[in-house]
Amino acid sequence: MEVHNALGNGFQELIYQRALEYEFELRKIVFAREFEMPVHYKNKLIGTRRVDFLIESNISVELKALIKLEAVHLAQAINYLEAFNLEVGLLINFGNTKLEFHRLQNKKFKPL
Repeated sequence: MEVHNALGNGFQELIYQRALEYEFELRKIVFAREFEMPVHYKNKLIGTRRVDFLIESNISVELKALIKLEAVHLAQAINYLEAFNLEVGLLINFGNTKLEFHRLQNKKFKPL
């Protein structure tokens, strides 16, 4: 909320990403930015995907700067949770005049 209140909408995703990174630092939140995670298929590494932020090693945060989120954006964020076996994630859209966010839960999560 702090980032959106300060910047409003209309910037590219990268600007919000940098501002959110700074806000995390100010609040002493442990995070990794553009964290590269492996994607496996039947135990074979088939590629990697970078999540915008990985918080405390277990919460993904995906940022968008779109006028309107589509169902495909929600599906993509849920796919990342499943691929990385993370229980929860956030999808945050800074592109609308009103901050839009979704808390996502991985229904296929398997505690290690």
